[in-house]
Amino acid sequence: MPLCLILEPEMAFSWLNLLAKFGFSNITGIDYSPSAIQLSGSIIEKEGLSNIKLEVEDFLNLSTKLSGFHICIDKGTFDAISLNPDNAVEKRRQYVKSLSRVLEVKGFFLITSCNWTKEELLNEFSEGFELFEELPTPTFSFGGRSGNSVASLVFQKT
Repeated sequence: MPLCLILEPEMAFSWLNLLAKFGFSNITGIDYSPSAIQLSGSIIEKEGLSNIKLEVEDFLNLSTKLSGFHICIDKGTFDAISLNPDNAVEKRRQYVKSLSRVLEVKGFFLITSCNWTKEELLNEFSEGFELFEELPTPTFSFGGRSGNSVASLVFQKT
């Protein structure tokens, strides 16, 4: 079973639960907030999902114990880092470095973003990752043009 790392704010109501319910067993969820980990842990315990490991970790300053993941899923963390008013460009670079460090070669990175377009994400993850697939997302039309409110991409580490 692949090792899966989940990067998601308020992950208690998230991919963690869904993957665990579908039988995945090597799932790790991280958050820099101990209270977020406590909340997630109590919900996971209540639902009887013992196959999820939770860690207090800052993805931009990871400990060496996190590595070897085959899949990393992000639904909000990169967006939140990008909105940081203190040197967001450097924090985005550090995010990509951390991602590269924890993900195995040929591992997959799934990201859903409401702040970045497909083209922008391709640029942000151009070093060490290649687009594997664009996932379908809802579209909208306004003023004769169509677009997406979110971008959802799968990258593979090269």
